[in-house]
Amino acid sequence: MTHNLTNHGLKIALFEPDIPQNTAAIIRTCSCLGAKLEIIEPCGFFLNDKRFKRVVMDYFDEKEIKFYQNSKDFFESKKNQRIILMTTKASMSYTTFKFDKNDTILFGRESAGVPENIHKIVKYRLKIPMKNDKRSLNIASSVAIILAESLKQTKLF
Repeated sequence: MTHNLTNHGLKIALFEPDIPQNTAAIIRTCSCLGAKLEIIEPCGFFLNDKRFKRVVMDYFDEKEIKFYQNSKDFFESKKNQRIILMTTKASMSYTTFKFDKNDTILFGRESAGVPENIHKIVKYRLKIPMKNDKRSLNIASSVAIILAESLKQTKLF
C-alpha cells in the first residue's frame, strides 16, 4: 500500500554511523516514509563504498540528508528542539512515550552507541524492550520500529 507522504518535521539522526549497509537501509526507510535524515559525522565509511551503494540503490540524494561535521554542531542547531535518544541503557520504553511531529530521534553508532556526555545532554532516553538475554537489535530495524510508531502517533502515516 502506498501513501502520498511528503517530508514532515520528524527527523532521524545517526551519530557517527559505522556500517555502510545499515546507513543505506536507513536512508531507504526515511525516503520511503517521508522522514528527514541527519548524519553526525565522522562516518566510519565513505559514501562511495560499494556496500553502501548496493543497499541504498537510487534512494540516495545528498540534498535530502543534512550532515553535521560533529556532535557540537548538531546539538547547537537543536537547542530549541526536542531530541530523543534511543538507547539500550534507557529505562523508559518507546511504547509509553508521546512523540511529537517535530522530534529528532537520535540513534548511536552500531559499534558503541553514543558517548556518556551525550547521554547527559539529552533529556529523553528511550529503549525498545527486548528479551533479557539479547543485547540489541540491528539499527536499521530499530529505526523502522521507532519511525513507524512516531508516524502513527503523530498521524503522519
